[in-house]
Amino acid sequence: MSYVDGFVVAVPTARKEAYLQMAKAVDAVFKECGALGVVECWGDDVPEGKLTSFPMAVQRKADETVVFSWIMWPDRATRDEGMKKAMADARVQAAGSADVFDGKRMIFGGFQTILSL
Repeated sequence: MSYVDGFVVAVPTARKEAYLQMAKAVDAVFKECGALGVVECWGDDVPEGKLTSFPMAVQRKADETVVFSWIMWPDRATRDEGMKKAMADARVQAAGSADVFDGKRMIFGGFQTILSL
């Protein structure tokens, strides 16, 4: 089955275009390194929770928007090798994500697909 890397991050709302440009550059590298696809989603209906929520998880500030994204890989082995190659790629290192969002507040993880309809 396929493998998915998921990410949630808070991005300054005023930096939406900068985030999109960075994502296009970095996501192209993931595709070159074996990803089947990459999806970037700008928060539109992301409510605050009382116990947990996306905004709470990334410590979203009033002037930020939650971004939810994922990378689809054919399998874990392809992901492991592809992610290693992508992270070493000069284009990813030069993309300047630190200028666009606070990576310390990013939530990420890898997931085995157990059902896909």
